[in-house]
Amino acid sequence: MTPDSSPDDRLGRALASLRGLAVGDALGSQFFVPANLPLLKHREVPSGPWQWTDDTEMACSVVAVLAAHHRIDQDALARSFAEHHDFDRGYGPAVNRLLRLVREGGDWRELASALFNGQGSWGNGAAMRIAPLGAWYADDPEQATHQAEISAYPTHQHREAVVGSMAVAAAAALAAAPGGPPSPEALLEDVVALIPKSAVGAGLRRARDMLDYGDAGTVAAVLGCGRRTSAHDTVPFALWSAARALGDYERAFWTTAQVGGDVDTTCAIVGGVLGATKAGGPPAAWLERTEDLPDWMRASA
Repeated sequence: MTPDSSPDDRLGRALASLRGLAVGDALGSQFFVPANLPLLKHREVPSGPWQWTDDTEMACSVVAVLAAHHRIDQDALARSFAEHHDFDRGYGPAVNRLLRLVREGGDWRELASALFNGQGSWGNGAAMRIAPLGAWYADDPEQATHQAEISAYPTHQHREAVVGSMAVAAAAALAAAPGGPPSPEALLEDVVALIPKSAVGAGLRRARDMLDYGDAGTVAAVLGCGRRTSAHDTVPFALWSAARALGDYERAFWTTAQVGGDVDTTCAIVGGVLGATKAGGPPAAWLERTEDLPDWMRASA
């Protein structure tokens, strides 16, 4: 076992990514408040505290399961999602119902596969929570994508949602690599190479070809920025933004947030990927304004 693959080292990376994710999620969610929109235009943060949403709550379950099992155990993950489900954190209606039924004894396999007329959800929920898993497997990006695929199924079984989760995990693993993150182009190319052919993959290839675009609004118009809350409408732009600013959390956050869309989720993805890098964590002042992680997660980790 190398230091990079020891459970303690993996947990440290996952927690760093989780903190980055939580700040992106919590601060991003503040810009759904109309009174805060002028601050967004001028890249100014509102006063705290900033409350995180379902993105962080579910990511905490991912980290807790990894800490306990050193891999993804689907039943444990579904159970954690259901036990810690807070209706007021902004979950989508379908997942709200699914987690309530799991908590009442329902089988997540049947419930998740039955969503949306048996197609499963293609939403961005499996992708928004998964960056810490990628950081955990920084020494093995292929295993990161495999475990991310497993992690998606308790709530999201559509191919695009699953691949979106795999892509974000791969990006976080590559960003947290022991030798340092690759170049922006190499990061997106390597992510595409690690995931199956899909609409998410096609979007990431377009994102790679747009890395030299300076106008994030134009890129978001092409790639999407989560307005449809689907994985393929969310992940390509989020990873484009993350790839262009590895090591600069503030720049990545503002680039992502200012285009609008599903801001808490795109910023959670970007924050989780940047948080996984050795030099890309959020500013200390932003961490201080972000709601603490839940006691149950800290105890389990």
